[in-house]
Amino acid sequence: MLIARMPPEPPPMEELAYIVSFPDDGSPIRRIALQCLHMSYGQFKRAKFNGSILLDGEPVHADARVRAGQQVIIRIPSAPSPYACTPYPIPLAIPYRDDSFWIVDKPAPLPSASSARQDGFTMENALFAAMETPRHFIYRPVNRLDKGASGLMVVALTAHSQQRLQSMLHSDRFTREYLAVCEGAPPEREGVVDLPIAKESEASIRRVINTAGKPARTHYQILRTANGRSLVSLRLETGRTHQIRVHLQALGCPVAGDFLYGRELSSLPGRFALHCHRMRICHPMTNEVIVAKSGLPGELAALLEQ
Repeated sequence: MLIARMPPEPPPMEELAYIVSFPDDGSPIRRIALQCLHMSYGQFKRAKFNGSILLDGEPVHADARVRAGQQVIIRIPSAPSPYACTPYPIPLAIPYRDDSFWIVDKPAPLPSASSARQDGFTMENALFAAMETPRHFIYRPVNRLDKGASGLMVVALTAHSQQRLQSMLHSDRFTREYLAVCEGAPPEREGVVDLPIAKESEASIRRVINTAGKPARTHYQILRTANGRSLVSLRLETGRTHQIRVHLQALGCPVAGDFLYGRELSSLPGRFALHCHRMRICHPMTNEVIVAKSGLPGELAALLEQ
């Protein structure tokens, strides 16, 4: 049941602090921000033009020099969400949470984010409800899943952690593994699909293999075959839209239930058999290794039963 819509409110400034060490003595604040606080250039630029750079509590210019023992504070202005949040309370598994980010297990079919066409039944609104409708809620997804796919997503709680997590995507510091139930099976037990992907046309949401497209690499391994289908483990080197779905179609074994690249199944209303089941993240603030897992949903496992 949907609860009354909450109008968006301007969020408070996000504040980053750093005590200057002796190796940084004499450095410009610009270097402290980009190399020590790991801010993006865009974040630092917004702070610079908003007069939000402080040295020992006093506003300073971006090129001001610092001394060991001084405190640098940089306030990052955050843009409010373009859509008002509507709490959508549903059972939601949250394998990991802290003050920087949450790892949430998205069910399917559920859009990852609200839009002009979809503003009620979304992961954004489900998370808003799970966080008990905070006043200054801003939805900051780090990775997204298609509406018809399920599994693990990362949502940052601050603009700084979102920027740092997104910079780690498709590196050894942030790996994601998927499970797909395919119609048929890939030609080899394991391999790499290295085929560029492009939009089919400007008006279409479909993607196609095209030499003029962007590079895309997908590692795969067959885990099991049964009932004319296969359970395949996949890992992405790149993050193109619909990458796994397009690459499996190119191998002749589309994702089961994929209405866009294969055949819809009545046993999977509104969804297809793709699930993000494991994440390994090197925490952007502490360097702790975080591993989260999500089992294959029952309706997908049933597709492999004889």
